[in-house]
Amino acid sequence: MTVPVLNIKKEQVAEIELPEVFKTPVRHDVIKKAVIALQSTRFQPQGRDPMAGKRTTAESRGTGYGIARVPRLKGGNRAAFGVSIVGGHAAFPPKSEKVIVKRINKKERRFAIRSGIAASAVMELVVNRGHKLTDVEHLPLVIEDEMESLEKTKDVKELFQALGVWSDVERADRRKIRAGKGKMRGRKRKLGKGPLIVIAEDKGIGKAARNIPGVDIVDVKSLNAELLAPGAHPGRLVIWGKTAFESLDEVWEV
Repeated sequence: MTVPVLNIKKEQVAEIELPEVFKTPVRHDVIKKAVIALQSTRFQPQGRDPMAGKRTTAESRGTGYGIARVPRLKGGNRAAFGVSIVGGHAAFPPKSEKVIVKRINKKERRFAIRSGIAASAVMELVVNRGHKLTDVEHLPLVIEDEMESLEKTKDVKELFQALGVWSDVERADRRKIRAGKGKMRGRKRKLGKGPLIVIAEDKGIGKAARNIPGVDIVDVKSLNAELLAPGAHPGRLVIWGKTAFESLDEVWEV
């Protein structure tokens, strides 16, 4: 199967063979596992002060006084220290040294990336993920390496408009306020995800496209499951550079 290669004006200039990596089964479960493993490296450890509730002179007086045997402050009757007591220590508090990073096998991680690459070529998955494709007749979208040399944001915008994906960039330009307590934890706004540009070498497009909402630029060797499936939902709209597309089988071989 061949895929057309387009220039930055959406004119077909050549054809290229579809890499074998696109025949990988789309495994949602493996992709989700890889994404969570990647996200877990950014989790912030949290725990309690080991001495919380224990800085007190309270001791139990034992039996024979007609009162409960809970620890009580010296010089008074107020209870302290105990688990069931107001201001006492917690029974099993969270510890900051707990291992919260989730591990994944290397073969599973690479399979998840190949699966995410394959999902990016399935029109149904891309549309169901929420991407707007106004004039896109086929996937994957492969563009000549001239794309990597774009140095101005307006040139990248014109490229998106020519390819028919600018409406997807506008869709991604949103800052929805998150529901629930996430608003209090540094995650108040949910940002949209637009097209992912995969290149072999950054000759200027990195700076040109980095300020466009929802657009990510990545080297083909640095692909990961989260970029291909944000939120563990496969089917991201991907724009491939010709050289990067040709090197997929070499870089992400089985």
